[in-house]
Amino acid sequence: MDQTEISHTTRPSSRPAEARLERCVADALRIIAAACDERNAPPVKAARRHLAEIYGATRLSRQRERRSASA
Repeated sequence: MDQTEISHTTRPSSRPAEARLERCVADALRIIAAACDERNAPPVKAARRHLAEIYGATRLSRQRERRSASA
């Protein structure tokens, strides 16, 4: 009996489990790709950039407030 016969006879359910895992990984990669595409879409990208600008301005404002309060 060679090694392949042993592995097939001792783990008959490993094939379906491997197939499920492969499908799960493929689904996850498709979801990630879709999220990246959506994130890079022009309206979403512009909105994210705008929010980043607001966040940066708010952060600078808070730093100034802290500096003036401590001075």
